[in-house]
Formats: sequence, structure tokens, C-alpha cells
Amino acid sequence: MSYTKADIRRICKEENIRYIRMMFTDMMGSLKNVEIPVTRLEDCLDNQVMFDGSSIEGFVRIYEADMYLHPDLDTFLVLSWENTAYGKVARFICDVYQPSENGEHVPFEGDPRGILKRNIEKMRKLGYKAFNCGVEPEFFLFKLNGEGNPTLEFNDTGSYFDLAPVDSAEDCRRDIVLELQKIGFTIEAAHHEVATGQHEINFKFDSAVEVCDQVQTFKLVVKNIARRHGLHATFMPKPVEGIAGSGMHVNCSLLTMDDKNAFYDPNTKNQLSEVAEKWISGIIHHAKGFCLITNPIVNSYKRIVPGYEAPCYISWSNANRSTMIRIPAARGNKTRTEVRSVDGSANPYLAIAAILAAGLDGVEGNVPLVSPVDENLFDLDDEGRKALGVESLPSDLNEAIKEFKKDTLIQEAMGSHTVKKLLEAKTIEWNAYHKFVTNWEIKRYINKY
Repeated sequence: MSYTKADIRRICKEENIRYIRMMFTDMMGSLKNVEIPVTRLEDCLDNQVMFDGSSIEGFVRIYEADMYLHPDLDTFLVLSWENTAYGKVARFICDVYQPSENGEHVPFEGDPRGILKRNIEKMRKLGYKAFNCGVEPEFFLFKLNGEGNPTLEFNDTGSYFDLAPVDSAEDCRRDIVLELQKIGFTIEAAHHEVATGQHEINFKFDSAVEVCDQVQTFKLVVKNIARRHGLHATFMPKPVEGIAGSGMHVNCSLLTMDDKNAFYDPNTKNQLSEVAEKWISGIIHHAKGFCLITNPIVNSYKRIVPGYEAPCYISWSNANRSTMIRIPAARGNKTRTEVRSVDGSANPYLAIAAILAAGLDGVEGNVPLVSPVDENLFDLDDEGRKALGVESLPSDLNEAIKEFKKDTLIQEAMGSHTVKKLLEAKTIEWNAYHKFVTNWEIKRYINKY
């Protein structure tokens, strides 16, 4: 919905808004906010609310810490789950700016939302109108203990598409859906996923920036409503060994300037256009390079392993769910590519920017075309996959770091600031994990050696 400053002033008065959250996303994908009373609304609307950027992961150094939040007026939202005795709470999603030498505000190079916008501008220069995305975020619900901390205890024994009483989280999931609908989400489906305690709620596709904003809002709602039910919601890719992990499949398509789906061609055998096949080939070519962005934590690589239907093999198919990219059956305006490797720990703005940059590199003809794979890759051994030309995604965070360092296109898409900060942070994370002695090692080796 589009809002003017006058609209927002009027709504704040009519709805008795007393408190405003100015939200933004850090490099790691965490939603942050600066809180202001509604008495500072004019400062907010005039882009005059500042914060200390040196305290935010991946932002700036202490001697260049002053940063400004520019609210996107169209993201104004009354937070229905945050009403207080004194009045209501609203929010803006903001872009991050820095002061220049002449005092003007300039976009901050490391703002994830700004990084996605820069890549969208490149897409428009290539003659495309929009990059549409739809995401499928999965999450687990665990019980809270007496101190309100999360446990790994499930509150249901359900599996794929189960109902209550087996799916005892049904009430929580329904309340999440109703809350999302209350704030304007168009929900397409909600259901129990394959693993115990695992759930999925899908909402309607939108243009890329708007979808990323929705992902951040979605996570906030899911976590808040879950806590009201005495549960903890987590988008961690693999919280429990031995069962399926959680992904965040990204469905995407390009829209031409005359509002047509650039991926659809009714005259080909599979009704995919040449643009679509070039797009897919770009993503295949850069899959290893952007894995650090789409699967950014140590735990991500516990999910993309054989045996749990997770897409660990770099390939594509029209229907084969063992491949990294699947083409759903719908055609016409609904023709799309489903990138299945992404997980919920990813910063959505950076992940979608990386996919866009990779796909556009293919569209520009910079990589060779890749043929689809119809075999079940989970049934083949390494030699069988090698014969098909199918490689694997990185097996751990360290390998993903190395592949990211090799991929200059993905680095360019992220920008030099984010590349430097991301490599620093992820190298520290890997080194900390690499030195840690796990319970698995203790159980396996303490008596044997």
C-alpha cells in the first residue's frame, strides 16, 4: 500500500499510535530497530533519526558511526500484536544512509536492502521491469522451559499434512496465519511439514524488495505468536539431527517491460523460454559462489546432506526434487524457477540479490547452458553424478568461504564493504566452530582412544 506523509500523520492520530519502531536489517539478517515516541514522528518523516552504526554487525567503524534511517513510507504498519495500555505501536522498514562530506545523506554501501536495490537497478538496465519472488519458509516449534528459554522438546508428533491431535501445534499455526492476515499478508497455504515439530506457511509472491520485507515481518510475527503459546519458533536450518532440516525455497521470475513472464515460451517442449534456461544456467554456475550468502552459518551445512531430501547437488529439472533447482508445473504467468538450497538463516535481501546477480549473468550469455537432469540423484553414487556433470554444493562453511572468494561476480553483487565484513565474520565463525569439541566426538572417541 502507498502512503504519503499526510496519510501517516492521520493514521497515527486516528489509531492512537504512541510508539514507532524504525526497523532495518544487519549483515547477518537480524532485524534491528530504533524506537521513538510518536512525538518524534516529524523527525522520522524528515529522515533525521540517527543511530550508532559501529554497534551493528557488518556496518561501520567507531569513528564513522553516525548513520541515518530513511523510512520507506509504504512499509508503515500498525503492529497489531504489540498494543499497549497507552496506545498502539507502528513500524517502518528503513534504508540506511550515511552523512557525506557536504552533509548530504548518501546510501550506505553495506545496507542489505540497498544491496538488493542496486542489483535490481542492474536488472532494469538489461530491460526487465521486475524481479518477482515467492518464498517458502519452514520453521520448528519447540517448548519453552520454566525460565522461558527454548528447549529441543517437540510439542507435537505430527508429520506431513497431519491434523490435530497428532499436530498439537495446529492452534499456534492458525493464530500465526490470522495475525499475518490481519496485517495484510495473503496466505496461500499453511501445514505441518515432514519432520516432527516442523511447519510451513506460504504467502503470495511479490517484487523482490517487498518479499524480503515480508520475510523479516513474517519471522517477527511467527516468533511472537509462538511465544504466546509457550513455544519457541526457530528458522535454524538443522536444530535436530536425524530428521529433515528447514529450508526457505525461493521461487522467482523476471517480468518484461510489457508485463509478460520472461521465463514462459508456449512454443518450446517444456514451455520454458531461452531466457529461463540461461537464467537457470547462471544460477547453476554461481551456486558454489553464493552458497555463503544463501547458507551462511555452520549449521546450514548439516541440512544440505544426502538422506533428507535436501538439495545438495547442483542441477536442475522440471520435476525432480533431488535437484537444487526445480521448475514447478504451472506455466504462463506462473512460470518460475524454485531455488531449493536457500535456508532460513540467510539474510533475505542478500540471498535474493545473489540469486538475481547469478541469474542475470546467465541471461547475459556469460556462462554455458546447462541441461536438465531427470535421474534421482540421491540414488546415484559419486561416479554416477560425475558422469552427468553434477557437482555438489560446499560441504561446510569453510568450503563455502573458499568458493565465495573465487566468485568475483557474486562479490561484485554484494559490494566491497560487505564482502570484507562478511569474510571477516564468517572466518571467525568457522574458526570458533573448528576448535570446538562436540558431544559427538566425546561419545565416539573417549573410550576408544
